[in-house]
Amino acid sequence: MQKWKWMFGAFAVFSMLTLNAGAQDFPKGSINYWNPFNPGGEVDIAARAMQPYLEKNLGVPIVVNYFPGAGGALCWSKLAAAKPDGYTVGGFSIPHIILQPMFMKDVAFKTEDFVIVSIVEYTPIGLAVKKDFKVNTVREFIEYAKANPGKISCGGVGKFSGHHFATLQFMKLTGTNLNYATFTGTSQVQTAILGGHIDASFTNSTLLVTSRDQIKVLAVGSPERMPQLPDVPTFKELDLEFYPRIARGVMVPKAVPREIQVRLEKAFLDTTSKPEFKVKMEQGGFVPQVMGIADSHKYLEAETKLLNKLIQDYNLLQPTK
Repeated sequence: MQKWKWMFGAFAVFSMLTLNAGAQDFPKGSINYWNPFNPGGEVDIAARAMQPYLEKNLGVPIVVNYFPGAGGALCWSKLAAAKPDGYTVGGFSIPHIILQPMFMKDVAFKTEDFVIVSIVEYTPIGLAVKKDFKVNTVREFIEYAKANPGKISCGGVGKFSGHHFATLQFMKLTGTNLNYATFTGTSQVQTAILGGHIDASFTNSTLLVTSRDQIKVLAVGSPERMPQLPDVPTFKELDLEFYPRIARGVMVPKAVPREIQVRLEKAFLDTTSKPEFKVKMEQGGFVPQVMGIADSHKYLEAETKLLNKLIQDYNLLQPTK
């Protein structure tokens, strides 16, 4: 019996030493950065902007892979089941990773399956309409929507996402009924509204900033006017207490060793702290953030509480499970 106890103890010590050695040597090879949306979207723009800095910091290639589908849920389900060795990380969006496990039947992940290594940016969500649409203000948009219930096509990325939730909340606040159309990424929403295939969109500030001359931006969900859109009012100015936004960053399966989590956290914090990175993100319509593991999870907890309150207050959605 003593022999087996000794062997078990020796094995445990060996395993711990091996784990620590692996963490100290990390990384030895390429790191896969899984993108839950199409190329050209916000997760992709941020990943590509960080890529050269991360590669220099970590000393290995960062390989971006795309797994779009189900508003990000396809990628996050795969990430939850990935080998927890730190060589596979995934981009994410909040509130998507909170709402989808609550309301989608076949999602193979839970929010708590992951450790958020860093939140790197967020984008306020605003309301835009196609250039030739017959309204020019939010008030006119509401009046037209009430006179034509269900006839305004309003695009967004995925279901149970930030755009979907913003559309539902706006309809509840204003007593309107919009026809929500889903897309797999912001670039697809952009193509649709520029081509006149949809009438409107609750979409990210990135699209609003880069396409502002080709669409009509009616309002934005930031507490104050955005410097990139100085002539666009906030919803708050229009007496709508409405602050939709999407935060993004990178996460790993929760079983990734703590030492590797910390090494990745340092690489992302060093990258997002660089002034040139911040300027590049701001020019694209992002609000850059420098948040590590602890601050990111505080944000996640606060957003979860806020979303649950909004769901209750407005009776927006009914959980499926």
